[in-house]
Amino acid sequence: MSYRLIYTDSYIRRAKKFLKRHPQVLGQYEKTLQLLELNPHHPSLRLHGLQGALSGLSSVSITMSYRIVLEFVIQDRDIILIDVGNHDHVY
Repeated sequence: MSYRLIYTDSYIRRAKKFLKRHPQVLGQYEKTLQLLELNPHHPSLRLHGLQGALSGLSSVSITMSYRIVLEFVIQDRDIILIDVGNHDHVY
């Protein structure tokens, strides 16, 4: 059973900017989203909860440098994408 990714308008704008600035990670970004739909708990995604101002949200890794911040709603199997960028940008 797969999960459903929900792309908010603000996420789409941020993702377009991110990919324009970092076209070299497009393939890994797409692979990360596909894996997130199939199994968000896959070890390569390094899914983890966030603390502080981002408490209640989670993060997955695209690469060691880039992350996707998301809201992970387990009961509805929805994953709401919030932000994408490097570690300093999204945290």
